[in-house]
Amino acid sequence: MRIRLFQVEDTDQLNQIAVEAFSQFEHHYSDWQSLITAVGNMANLAQSAHLFVAEDDGKIVGGVALVPPNDNPNSHFDKTWTAIRMLVVSPEYRGKGIGKALTHTCLDHAKQSDVKTIGLHTSPIMEVALAMYQRMGFEKFKDIDPIFGVEYGVYKLEL
Repeated sequence: MRIRLFQVEDTDQLNQIAVEAFSQFEHHYSDWQSLITAVGNMANLAQSAHLFVAEDDGKIVGGVALVPPNDNPNSHFDKTWTAIRMLVVSPEYRGKGIGKALTHTCLDHAKQSDVKTIGLHTSPIMEVALAMYQRMGFEKFKDIDPIFGVEYGVYKLEL
């Protein structure tokens, strides 16, 4: 498995993995169709973020976006923070450290860019991801308004 920058040829695979990764949460969201439409366009994040993919033997198995400071349209984050968005791993590849490796790629990239704080938002329903982020040192910064009926919080890590 290797992590590399997204290429336009990865679009369909990455978008499909994002949908597959979020599908386990379908019954939690009040407007699943709107959420999954946005999630299913994950590759569009490459227009405003560094988009990394995990590749195993030529197959995309995960991805994550790292939004630079001042470019994040999400008002949940301070403009000086960089932000991790849409960490996804194919369900059949979970438990192999891919999410952690993708997150470390984001942290390393942020450190090289002299960013002082990295943020993300996640939900308690995403138990595995939330526990991983907390083990990595992310601390809850604040609660935010629910997204399609699901509780979310902003977490940050000082680099």
